[in-house]
Amino acid sequence: MIAAYIDEFIMFCAGLWMAAVGFGYLSFPTPNQGAQNAWLANLVGHFRWMGPLLLAIAIVLAIASPA
Repeated sequence: MIAAYIDEFIMFCAGLWMAAVGFGYLSFPTPNQGAQNAWLANLVGHFRWMGPLLLAIAIVLAIASPA
């Protein structure tokens, strides 16, 4: 029973982490490497919409999962 929801649980936790980093509740470690920091800042900016989207997908899959 619980094994059927492992994928959704992992996606839900990843979505929580992405949303928390995207909205600034958790810090994202960035190395001091000029061009890399711009790329990582852009990625973290995308976490604002990717985190909630991943949460929604995980919830929909958990509800639709035949258990």
